[in-house]
Amino acid sequence: MGNISEPTPVKLFVGMLSSEGPLFAAVVNQLQKIFGEIDLESPEWPWEFTKYYAREMGEGLKRKFVFFKKPIHPGEISDIKVKTNDIEKQFLRNEGGRKINLDPGYLDSAKLVLVSTKNFSHRMYLDKGIYGEVTLMYSGDNYQPLPYTFPDYKSDEYLAVFNEARRLFKERFK
Repeated sequence: MGNISEPTPVKLFVGMLSSEGPLFAAVVNQLQKIFGEIDLESPEWPWEFTKYYAREMGEGLKRKFVFFKKPIHPGEISDIKVKTNDIEKQFLRNEGGRKINLDPGYLDSAKLVLVSTKNFSHRMYLDKGIYGEVTLMYSGDNYQPLPYTFPDYKSDEYLAVFNEARRLFKERFK
């Protein structure tokens, strides 16, 4: 029988998706007030992987990631997703739909986890209507995709940022 122990803290990040680039700065400001200092930001990348979000948020979508310096307990991620959903609700279009999509997750030295309000075969229920999935696993010298990993999360640009965030995480927990 194994011993029950507390998990190692993890590195929180939030992926943002919007067709309104200036909105990123406003949302980053709110996120910092809640989760603290950011120690890594990605560039804004064009996002054209599906039409799913364009129907709601418009054409010309861009993706950006922010990573937070202060580690979190992985059990907090459901509450964090609820908070990011509340932020999304502050930026609804008059005709309905969101102006920004916020996807929180975390990483540690072995994996990258995303959370969602949507259940699916590879997702596990966490708490408060939130499901989690291991989206990437670390093996060799890079994160590796899984059969269900979103196409953008397999891109070299994303993997480079995730690897840099992992390096910062490992540096903090030597």
